[in-house]
Amino acid sequence: MKYLIKKYCKLIIALIVISIFENSCEKKLDPVVFSQFSTSTFFKTASDAKAAVTAMYAGMLGGWNISEGGWSGSNFGWKTQSSMQTDELICSWGWPGWKRMNQLQLSTDDDVITGIYTGLMPVITEITIYIDKISGIDMDANLKKQYLAELHGLRGCYSQVLYSLYGPVPIRLDPTTAENPNTKPIPRPSHDSMVAYIESDYKQAASVLPAAFSGNDYGRFSKGACLTGLMKLYMKERRWNDAVTIGEQIRGMGYSLNTNYVDNFTIKNKGGNSEIILSIPCNSSANLSYNNWLSDVLPGVPEYVDPSGLPLQKWSGYKMPWSTQGKFDPNDKRTTRLFRKYPVDLNGTLFDAKTGGTINGVYYPPLIGAIPMKYGPDPGATGGGSGVDIIVWRYADVELLLAEAINNLNGPTAEAYALINDVRNRAGVAPFPDGSLSKTQFLSKIMDERLFEFWCEGQRREDMIRWGTFYQYSASQGSPFANANDTLYPLPVKVISETNGIVNQNPGY
Repeated sequence: MKYLIKKYCKLIIALIVISIFENSCEKKLDPVVFSQFSTSTFFKTASDAKAAVTAMYAGMLGGWNISEGGWSGSNFGWKTQSSMQTDELICSWGWPGWKRMNQLQLSTDDDVITGIYTGLMPVITEITIYIDKISGIDMDANLKKQYLAELHGLRGCYSQVLYSLYGPVPIRLDPTTAENPNTKPIPRPSHDSMVAYIESDYKQAASVLPAAFSGNDYGRFSKGACLTGLMKLYMKERRWNDAVTIGEQIRGMGYSLNTNYVDNFTIKNKGGNSEIILSIPCNSSANLSYNNWLSDVLPGVPEYVDPSGLPLQKWSGYKMPWSTQGKFDPNDKRTTRLFRKYPVDLNGTLFDAKTGGTINGVYYPPLIGAIPMKYGPDPGATGGGSGVDIIVWRYADVELLLAEAINNLNGPTAEAYALINDVRNRAGVAPFPDGSLSKTQFLSKIMDERLFEFWCEGQRREDMIRWGTFYQYSASQGSPFANANDTLYPLPVKVISETNGIVNQNPGY
């Protein structure tokens, strides 16, 4: 509750600043009585509702510690952890936590692992409270429905992240108990109940929201985003029929693959395109909403030099293992963002990161892996933060999930081939002829294709758990810690102790 009060105060402070700005612009001389902002006076207007809903999007970057979690490039982010715990990433930095993630040495005293829980649970509780508060505001009925639907979509998304990482968690859906500091702790719900909560939130939101948002509203949760999250939930639960139904619905909404794969990850992605279903709008000059992926991956020794001459920040961190990089077809256009060789001067001199080499008489040893650039530079950025929007979900994801679900039901049909080949054709690699693969072979190709298409986008961990290859991969790399319990993270010890065991820990911790 202290967390909620602290964050509520931050929201009120932000509104005070807005109030000061608006008053100065309108040349009003009436004093603003700051002491009158309270929980009883705040949720009164449509502006209050918009401010509250917008604040809840902070969870997309990990909660109120934004830009340091969620779909960011931070070690607190589930996108980074998804890659680091699978075959996508290793790290050149010496911090032992990177190796622990590679080996699935998950621990209750590692706040990188438990911090996602402590970051998102209060946000979900706030959303529950805000749904109740906004419901009572006298405002335009359609706008109110939209704001409430956005909150339901966000709550479904954040709950789904926690469910994927920790299993069922004790989220509060009753605003009265959520707001009461003396309320008693509640136990973890059943698996079926947790899935039903998420499913209900997504469906309720999708029934109201527009297919997509544009202009100043771009980046808000839309019907397309809610249905994509729902499809992913059904895939996790192996509800193949439901996944196919939702996938076909999304296909009818007008999405298509962007002609150029790379443009999804450059400054050209601002404002969206035909493929982007959900992204996080970023601003290089805003400390709380930037994309920090590029600075974390670009090598400083020997130094990467951007062909355009931009002075980019380089922290020499994340690498893709050579064994994974070697799986890509050399002609695959998606490897243009995955460097084995990269420029070290404006003359086009390339350094071979796998074999090492001499540059200006200085020998540089090989790197531990390829450079997963993924995102292009932001010409307007001056530091490590970029304004290139972070991609959350793309239509290519829907196509490959739908192909997988169809194959699980009926084997590789003509539709399933068409879906995977749409993605492969864009990448410039040979399509699979109809009828050339068995059901098992087709699934194997889907598994490869999802690596080639979505590397370092936060999909890999959930994919490998669904396929039953997650902890087995880490074990195959020599980890003495990897076991079946590692498909779930541990809950923070504080949660167990403060509830006197009402909330139980996950097995193995």
